Amino acid sequence: MKKIYTLLLFIAVASSVATAQNKDTKKADELYDRLAYTDAAKAYEKLLSKGKSSRYVFERLGNSYFFINNTGKAETYYKRVVKGRNVEAETVYNYAQSLKANGKFSDYNTWMQKFSEMKPNDSRAKEFLKNPNYVPTLTDKTPEFSVKNMADLNSKYADFGGIIYGKDFYFASGRNTTRKNYDWNKEPFLEIYKASNVGGTIKNATLLNGDVNTKFHEGNVVLSADGKKMFFDRNDYYEGDLDKGENGINQINIYTAENIDGVWKDIQSVSFNNDNYSVGHPALTRDGNTLYFSSDMPGGQGGSDLYRVSINKDGTFGTPKNLGPGINTEGKETFPYIDTNGTLYFSSDGHLGLGGLDVFMAEAEGDSFGEVINLGAGLNSTADDFAFKFDPVLKEGYVSSNRTGGKGGDDIYSVKKLIAPCTVNMVVEIINEYTREPLTGARVDLYDTMENKLSTKITDENGNVSFATECDKAHVVQATMKDFESGANEVEKATEGETKTTIGLRPIEAMIVDDKVILEPIYFDLDKHNIKPQAAFELDKLVGLMKKYSNMVIAVESHTDNRDTDAYNLKLSEKRAQSTVQYIISKGIDSSRISGKGFGESRPVISCATKCTEAQHQKNRRSEFNIISR
Repeated sequence: MKKIYTLLLFIAVASSVATAQNKDTKKADELYDRLAYTDAAKAYEKLLSKGKSSRYVFERLGNSYFFINNTGKAETYYKRVVKGRNVEAETVYNYAQSLKANGKFSDYNTWMQKFSEMKPNDSRAKEFLKNPNYVPTLTDKTPEFSVKNMADLNSKYADFGGIIYGKDFYFASGRNTTRKNYDWNKEPFLEIYKASNVGGTIKNATLLNGDVNTKFHEGNVVLSADGKKMFFDRNDYYEGDLDKGENGINQINIYTAENIDGVWKDIQSVSFNNDNYSVGHPALTRDGNTLYFSSDMPGGQGGSDLYRVSINKDGTFGTPKNLGPGINTEGKETFPYIDTNGTLYFSSDGHLGLGGLDVFMAEAEGDSFGEVINLGAGLNSTADDFAFKFDPVLKEGYVSSNRTGGKGGDDIYSVKKLIAPCTVNMVVEIINEYTREPLTGARVDLYDTMENKLSTKITDENGNVSFATECDKAHVVQATMKDFESGANEVEKATEGETKTTIGLRPIEAMIVDDKVILEPIYFDLDKHNIKPQAAFELDKLVGLMKKYSNMVIAVESHTDNRDTDAYNLKLSEKRAQSTVQYIISKGIDSSRISGKGFGESRPVISCATKCTEAQHQKNRRSEFNIISR
């Protein structure tokens, strides 16, 4: 969604002066300053192919791809910049956002910490430092909404902003290929469409009639309760003129239209529009007395803020008022929507979220709003999620997103509120097995019985974490902490209320017995040599031990059962030994400190000269760990 409609949606006729401009970068800089980011990226990459690389070029490439939402490439180029000196804090923030969008949450935390050190007074930094491990709390949350792609309506181009009025469905789309392409992302300019709502099915989309659409961008729509007046945003284009500000940029402004005999006419610019900043994303209250919108006007908190303005009985407007720091951040707040209860929904990349733009809500509290709440995974994704419209009576609505799996860059999704499932609060306590003291900062992983990881949390000052788990389902919890041996418990299914389990962790030295490292058995499936999740859990204990004792050298012995030929089993055990060694090396242990050898079926724990049970055969399929030196 960073492509064109994060409010900085303006026609590319700008001429800002780029620093470090020279003959080599002039063409690329001109494209960048015109917001033609797709072409600018190609031009900067051409410079790289000619060996003309610099931090300036890498940063411009990172920005270009970030603005067109290619976070994979943005990450690649930002990575070349952020480790240097005198890096802009916002570049570090964009890099962190790219990492988050790419699912690299641990790296995201690292660079958000760096950003927070650079700008400790930034509201985004303050919010992150309050809860640096917030991502699991969002991903663990049981989804409150079901989200379905409106495949019959969406196109391969941008489609977003769906809102329904009676039997009509209004949305913005770039599907009109007869239109000129927009430089930002090389897609056609946006226009407003209307489709029919027939028994809940949206179909037959056509261009909105009347004078609303021009040859430039038109986007978000909101109608008065009687359907006679429309507020919409578009490029600052009025009576045939394309107005530009002092910086040569054409902004987004809000306009009104009247429904005259079924045709939208009498286009008027609202009084608080301005050539030098954007005003867009209109949203009306139920009574029609207040208009909410997003703007980057001077005096705001960030890239774009949310505002409201009163509408007088004669149709004139009061003075716009900023919604304040409880709602707005140094990032972008966009796409406001007010439901019939007065609840505010909006999208932001400044509040803590899962991706670029996430959808948030804040309930009305008198003349202001309460706590800002992320609406969680499902509705939100690691991509941009925005333009959320919700009916609290029908408990359904629409959201727009450029998440993977869609038909185009931005797609419209139908949304339904889910009935909350039965949950049990599982409290997990982590303690020192010897002293019985709580362990703060331990990592606790929650698994289902099929070894699928469901959640990860960090213990608090009392050594506790809690998980909301499904009723009537058993789970497994694993705990790890530096300088302690990992531990795990099975938690039986419960039907209601709260369950509690305690895991005692022993100091890591307890694993050493004589000249061996004692782990739970590292078992392999029959005829297999891959490292299973449970085996990885045990091997991570060995990794922790070897990291603490940097001179420790380990020899791995791998064994099989006797259910094949001697030669085959010897070869299989060697593969198992080497798989074990490679896993240890992959965790950062030098290859000179770990070796492995397969012994086939020659050293069974249980003799199976006659007949063994499956459990006995499995005991023979094992790995052992001998300490060569320490």
